[in-house]
Amino acid sequence: MKYRLFLFDLDDTLFDFSASNAWSFRRMLSASDAVVSPDQVFADFLEIDSGLWKQFEQGLVSRDQLKVERFVRTFAKHGVTMDAEQANQLYLQGLSEHVALVEGAVEVCKALATVGEVGVITNGFEQVQRQRVANAGLQPYVSFLASSEACGYAKPDTRLFDFAVGQAKAFSRDSTLIIGDRLDADILGGNNFAISSCWFNPSAAPNASGVQPTYEIAHLTELLRLVGVRG
Repeated sequence: MKYRLFLFDLDDTLFDFSASNAWSFRRMLSASDAVVSPDQVFADFLEIDSGLWKQFEQGLVSRDQLKVERFVRTFAKHGVTMDAEQANQLYLQGLSEHVALVEGAVEVCKALATVGEVGVITNGFEQVQRQRVANAGLQPYVSFLASSEACGYAKPDTRLFDFAVGQAKAFSRDSTLIIGDRLDADILGGNNFAISSCWFNPSAAPNASGVQPTYEIAHLTELLRLVGVRG
């Protein structure tokens, strides 16, 4: 087998982030006195949050600014008077507690851990992601977790990849594969770092980005056949 080090993105690759995100936001909002439509507030939050994450990945806003500003802007739009710091704490607590796995996540990580090393490379918050890995039952199979928060740089910056492989037991570019759902972060970062990449694309979205993955899969278990490992 060619690959021995498998770097997984977490959100929308191993974790169904959309499910956890909606649950955490709604629980947080229920702690406020606001009389609003949760669906509309959440829809606006998603748009604002996505924009701020892109700015963060470009180095235009800090992580601490992102955490609070997304709630400041969302609440201002809907007249919610809840404190943004408190909202962020409740929201992140919810994300840590509510873990929804993508189908096949445990099976794939367990199988790959028997033939190589499984690591996580994430732009998410360090403590939240560690807690989610533990709550999801993935900890026995994940050797290390490299977060942008601990590193100081976010995907697709290759410095996060350097930080990640520095925690691996062994590393060579030829035997390393990154698996992720985002072309502009996971796949572009892998390409820039000169390692193989696998785009997890369950919705069969078209690729008009110009970023080319080494492989593409629609279901996580396809990865096992792709790298020659039995599930």
